[in-house]
Amino acid sequence: MKLEMLSGTGIGKLVNSRELSPVEVIDYFAGRISMRDPSLHAFTYLKIEEALKEARELEQRIMSGENAGPLAGAPTALKDFLPSKKGWPNSHGGVKSLIMNDPEDSAFYSAVSRAGAIAIGKTNAPAFGFRGTCDNKMYGPTSTPFDRRYNSGGSSGGSAAAVADGMLPFAEGGDGGGSIRIPASWCGCFGFKASVGTVPSVCRPDAWTATHPYCSNGAITRTVEDSATIMEYMAGYDPRDPLSLDHGSRKFTELMKKSLKGCRFAYTPDFDIFAVDDEVNEIVRRAAFAFEEAGAEVVPVNFNFRHTADEYAKMWCRSISIDTSIDIELWKKDGFDLIGDHADELPEEFIYWNDIARNSTVMDYRLFNEMRTEILDAQEDIFGKFDFILSPVTICPPVLNTDDFDTKGPSEVAGVKCDPLIGFCETFLENYTGNPACSVPAGLTSAGLPVGLQIIGKKFRDEDVFAAAYTYEHLRPWDYEIPYSREV
Repeated sequence: MKLEMLSGTGIGKLVNSRELSPVEVIDYFAGRISMRDPSLHAFTYLKIEEALKEARELEQRIMSGENAGPLAGAPTALKDFLPSKKGWPNSHGGVKSLIMNDPEDSAFYSAVSRAGAIAIGKTNAPAFGFRGTCDNKMYGPTSTPFDRRYNSGGSSGGSAAAVADGMLPFAEGGDGGGSIRIPASWCGCFGFKASVGTVPSVCRPDAWTATHPYCSNGAITRTVEDSATIMEYMAGYDPRDPLSLDHGSRKFTELMKKSLKGCRFAYTPDFDIFAVDDEVNEIVRRAAFAFEEAGAEVVPVNFNFRHTADEYAKMWCRSISIDTSIDIELWKKDGFDLIGDHADELPEEFIYWNDIARNSTVMDYRLFNEMRTEILDAQEDIFGKFDFILSPVTICPPVLNTDDFDTKGPSEVAGVKCDPLIGFCETFLENYTGNPACSVPAGLTSAGLPVGLQIIGKKFRDEDVFAAAYTYEHLRPWDYEIPYSREV
């Protein structure tokens, strides 16, 4: 049996029925990682012995008659950036001087471990998750399994590459500007970002830390069902999160099966502000109109944004740097000067935007909120008439890795300049507003590189996005065997 072809829930069913041992599962995937990862650099480190110990304990519970959860025995990995498993080392995205033990479990790990999954290691990410590619000065770039010369996308690039290459059925992602959706797109996976308030985000000492822009913990998977299953365990109300909402217990795995007949999809290739690669444009257009086969209506629309894509992208860079800049100042007061003493470990762009954020005025922050209000209003004008918005995930296919440990996105697409950190992504708009959104595989370029279709839903209607993705998955099943056919 090729376990790498199974979903997380598929593994869980076999483990719970005793047709498959969780120890056998961990052994199998550990062997596959040792064989496949040296060419992709998806992992920063592994915890195989710890995973095997948990697998043996899980096996005992199952042998005693316990159902261990829908993801029983399925291996997963955690993103090496935000806290993910208490006591595990965390490099904050490949920053050597910042390696420390995680003080707490992430929402993702807490959820999937309750569902029976076993964490096997941590995956690569850029420093502080600050870009839409995956590379850093400690671990280097992560590649898409579709072509090892090209980047996996970021910031959850290690997770996406591991999932796409069959080293794991699913892995952790975090999304503050597209960090789940971008690598899902460039690795041919499914990536879902929840609405603000759906997944509790308990931050201290500042409870509003993850709000400018809205950041969300989540998963990168190969199937919509796995993602919906994980979200059933992640979603919930926590009064310690000031934005947390009590939606009750939503069965996303059931709600995703509802019909889309009569639904209206607004389609935009560019939000009227992005320049899009011609091949990406055509692939996404064909994917978008596939929903007509499900009895839905797909209509091209226009947006009324008052700023350029570059202005929105640069404001994202400024706003995402606010909390990092605060952390750096607090560390400095404790005697640790990250930028002053360890600048060689950090990308120049990170240092630049940290300085911008630290020296911003109150009117700069006023402009940030005004710009996100423009985006909110423009989208709500569309949502007043439509159920969904469809767009490309990125305006270009995956970019080539560079050998300077500083792989960035393109500075120009279709003859138009763009910001190489996030400006090539149509994802960060939803982190300004907090809408649910996902990436589904839309197809391959002539060079065999994956392209993603973004599905955006109305705020707090996460189940609708799952339904659209599930329908699309059955209309246009994506071929997971493509990366496996590539030589190691």
